[in-house]
Amino acid sequence: MDSQLNRDALTVLQPGFAGTTAPDWLLRRLGEGLGAVGVFGRNIVSAAQLTELTARLRAEREDVLVAIDEEGGDVTRLEVRTGSSFPGNLALGTVDDTGLTRDVAAELGRRLAECGVTFNWAPSADVNSDPDNPVIGVRSFGADPELVARHTAAYVRGMQSSGVATCVKHFPGHGDTAVDSHHDLPRVEVDLQTLRERELVPFRAAVAAGAKAVMSAHVLVPALDPRLPGTLSPAVLHGLLRAPAEEGGLGFDGLIVTDGIEMKAIAEGYGLERGTVLAIAAGADAICVGGGLCDEDTVLRLRDALVQAVRQGELAEERLADAAARVRALARWTLGAGAAAGTAPAPEVGLVAARRALRVTASADWAPLTAPAYVAAFTPVANIAVGDETPWGVGAELARLLPGTETGTHGPEDAGVERVLAAAGERRVVAVVRDAHRHRWMAEGLAQLLAVRPDTVVVEMGLNQAPPAGALHIATHGAARVCGTAAAEVIAGG
Repeated sequence: MDSQLNRDALTVLQPGFAGTTAPDWLLRRLGEGLGAVGVFGRNIVSAAQLTELTARLRAEREDVLVAIDEEGGDVTRLEVRTGSSFPGNLALGTVDDTGLTRDVAAELGRRLAECGVTFNWAPSADVNSDPDNPVIGVRSFGADPELVARHTAAYVRGMQSSGVATCVKHFPGHGDTAVDSHHDLPRVEVDLQTLRERELVPFRAAVAAGAKAVMSAHVLVPALDPRLPGTLSPAVLHGLLRAPAEEGGLGFDGLIVTDGIEMKAIAEGYGLERGTVLAIAAGADAICVGGGLCDEDTVLRLRDALVQAVRQGELAEERLADAAARVRALARWTLGAGAAAGTAPAPEVGLVAARRALRVTASADWAPLTAPAYVAAFTPVANIAVGDETPWGVGAELARLLPGTETGTHGPEDAGVERVLAAAGERRVVAVVRDAHRHRWMAEGLAQLLAVRPDTVVVEMGLNQAPPAGALHIATHGAARVCGTAAAEVIAGG
């Protein structure tokens, strides 16, 4: 029994690790039953290197789930050093062509599968009902539940056609929050009817589309459970997500995965070990851990906490065994789906989508730039999900189209008009902002610049809330590399 308990406890963990090669401890634990491994930007140098890494993992355990947090758009791990070749959800929702969304997801899934990745902690199915949301924003398809639902379903079908399992997140919905669960525990203060008519609509669509997994949110929803966050709540995971439709649930029978258990919303209130035990007891089947560096000691602590909880009667042995069985079932699906997948390459679909997502407003006397410009990048602090190592903006592509173009980064301390103009000199200014409505310093700096230089080009690469301003205004609906390329083409007359 002890041997099987240990295997089951390892099977439900989805840890990350440090480095670009598989450490010995990770390979050893795969042999002992570890069911999944998460790869992050820190583990990836190139597609070829990632392919070699996943092959080494699979040599130790053929059916290991290799998971990644690859949303495309602002949140990319596969292209963390260059920016994504695919626009994110808001851009796709803005175009509102479900066929295009399916094609984008299929191509992204194909590239993941080529690298040996079989499980994607994406897409976000959150309805972004609060435009001040600090962590969702452009990661959502939009604020309309039905729009989000149809694109979530299209994304699921597209990616899974490539043999990569999707994990729809963040259940029961992270869109109506003003707090980032990486830092604290958010609350969603709405009644049950609003939840059913708004937050739950995309998740129902995802279940109907055959999503293989759903990720829980570290959010407190008093209408569902006044005491426990979704990740730790039997009422949310079992009573709502698992329960059949005739009992008011979503009838989901796939894998339930937690959001990163090390996030402060759980870790600070409950601790890693206690949070892990409570999550499995509540109905979660797998524990995501390792967005921050994860090591062997963490894995062993969580394994032992689960085993001890079973021995002490805090966690039913059958519940742990059921969770592990669901992980193994998904692993078997990925083996068969990967062999059957035959998605044709569509390498340009991301750029096509980014171009279609642009919303361009030009003054009557606007003419494309032909001379070098100065790109003033008003740069906020990135949220943890996005990270601060992925390049964004229009500067690199504009410099290619208009040689001599330079980019300057301006933050809260140096966004004043004097500094921007001093750096620009006589060159035309291209002001690049990101969620200007959420950052007073950014909005004020842009307003001052436009008052002095009304011929400024404005590129909004976040959630576009303000009316168009400047001689040319481009809303890209995301900050992926292809969004910058599409905007630069317009600025330079492409």
